[in-house]
Amino acid sequence: MIFKKKAKELDVAKTLENDKEAGGATRTFTGKTGFIISVLLFALAFFSVYVNSLMNIQEIYRNAIFLTFILVLTFFLYPATKKSSKTKITVADYIWAAFGFAGGAYILLNYSTIHNVKFSEPTLIDYVFAFITIAVLLEVSRRTIGLFIPILSAIALFFALFGPWFPGMFGHAGFSFERLLYRLYMTTEGIFGMTFSIATTYIVIFILFGAFLNASGATRLFNDLALSIAGQRRGGPAQVAVLSSSLTGMLSGSAVANVATTGTFTIPLMKSIGLKPRFAAAVEATASTGGMIMPPIMGAAAFIMAGFLGVGYNVIVLAAIIPAVLYYAALIIAIDLEAKKQGLKGISKDNIPNVIEVIKARGVLILPILIVIGTLMMGFTALLAGFSGIFACIAASWLTKDKEFRIGIKATVNALIEGARGAIQVAVACATVGIIIAVITMTGLGSTLAYNIIQISGNNLAIILVLVMITSIVLSMGLPSTALYIVVAVAAAPALIEAGVNPVAAHFFVFWFGALSNITPPVALASYTAAGIARADAMQTSWTAVKLCLPGFLLPFMIVYNPALVMQTDAAGLDAILQIAFAFTTSILGVFALATAVFNFFTTGMNMMERLLMGVASILLIIPELISSAIGLALIILVLGIHIPRGKKANAEVNNLSVER
Repeated sequence: MIFKKKAKELDVAKTLENDKEAGGATRTFTGKTGFIISVLLFALAFFSVYVNSLMNIQEIYRNAIFLTFILVLTFFLYPATKKSSKTKITVADYIWAAFGFAGGAYILLNYSTIHNVKFSEPTLIDYVFAFITIAVLLEVSRRTIGLFIPILSAIALFFALFGPWFPGMFGHAGFSFERLLYRLYMTTEGIFGMTFSIATTYIVIFILFGAFLNASGATRLFNDLALSIAGQRRGGPAQVAVLSSSLTGMLSGSAVANVATTGTFTIPLMKSIGLKPRFAAAVEATASTGGMIMPPIMGAAAFIMAGFLGVGYNVIVLAAIIPAVLYYAALIIAIDLEAKKQGLKGISKDNIPNVIEVIKARGVLILPILIVIGTLMMGFTALLAGFSGIFACIAASWLTKDKEFRIGIKATVNALIEGARGAIQVAVACATVGIIIAVITMTGLGSTLAYNIIQISGNNLAIILVLVMITSIVLSMGLPSTALYIVVAVAAAPALIEAGVNPVAAHFFVFWFGALSNITPPVALASYTAAGIARADAMQTSWTAVKLCLPGFLLPFMIVYNPALVMQTDAAGLDAILQIAFAFTTSILGVFALATAVFNFFTTGMNMMERLLMGVASILLIIPELISSAIGLALIILVLGIHIPRGKKANAEVNNLSVER
């Protein structure tokens, strides 16, 4: 029986992301317990598919059923502490799960009564279940995504209740305990709000799509393609890490999971050609972090962003294309410069798969991704795109030569189970952050923070951007992609929008720096995970990753000053295309200039004046003005005109010296 087989192999601690992002490994089950957990996960996946395709159900009821599933499953799958049993469910877990089931089931059965019979005047029992559910949700959040979000939620609750006692700009009239419970639990503005609705629809379907794509063997295809395309290049394994992580990142959207998946393959390869362990780990960490901003999924943040901005999902996907290309172009340039500096070579041709053979064997597995993107670009809904992708994965798997990856009944069940497991952490984050969003909406805190950031900065956009950058990195430390985006979107993005920044550019700015918290010390989870694989010093790896990704830190500023990079332009037709092309060209030149300045190399080592002029050129190219861009380009030409002849002379002298010896 499929479920019994699955129960034997059900190990919900497959990847390091659970250890790092959740604060502890998840449980491994076998036997009857594993069978029951597998059935529950399958039921959650089946419900998600059915309710988003064939069933017409009111939003609150769909969300309540989904919440009931994840509250119960979390207590079974995630132990309370690192010392708790990793193979058995404790009595305390069963009690917590019972409370979670009661909280979800109560609103499912009584929502209509509260609003239609009691006329939105809850009774004591309603408030009791509201309190229980919120408490359970905070504990679930602690187990799955760590302490930060529950603490932030608790602070938000305290802030809502005791507003009159807060000083200065943070003071407000305050809300009664009953009103707060009502708003959070008995309406669609709290834990059952927009973010959780997106989790129960678009996000869960695309997570299932990722599970089916993985089951079809797409991950092997991505690795083989990356090897065949970049393996022989200078510093080839590092280029392979960039390509494979960008492709894999489209599926997971988690920097830590991406490192754990591709890093075990790419980091040893990089070390084998002479790259230092900390540099190899830094390459993998920065490449994997880019998966969070890689369309079409962007770690599920794309769906939430579309909801916050009130635009179509395809708008966000299109907006993400150029920033993602620029980010990975910056990494490739930086890696190539370092490889050239160290005189590294690529992998032997004998160890490189033939690209034609790879495409013949498994190239058809690219079709599901193309179908998803094509469906979105034609204006259809994200749900239809997700379902189309799932069916395309099943069909494509039968067109490959690898029989082991063909998706039949057994593989379908396994993919549904894995997809449901992967959806738990995201759904918990979306539900818990609903508490923070509700409090910010009730108290007007977002507008207050935005106003005061602008006042502190003297309405200087450059200072505002720096303050929001720091805020976004700090608020995002240790959070998975969906949770970090929601936090920065409600806390930091309003300041940029208030300052006149294009809304799409503002949200990309805060999300980008939230994503970069994965490599930024002191809580650099992607860097630490990669360092563990490479057996390198974690802090040194983090700082190397920051240096490697420094051009990536420049890109959000480019987006704000030039929204054409996220397809936001007032022009139309040919004028719009020219604006976007100009923005892309100046940005890629700026990234190149900054990379050469940071890594102190092009054809040979650069002197201080060359580095300074390249740094100035990169800053000038941020500004979307023809004159500043022309000056920046002129500086690059000037520096290279001086540097290249000097480099040729220096290299010739080195070669002559080698011959003499």
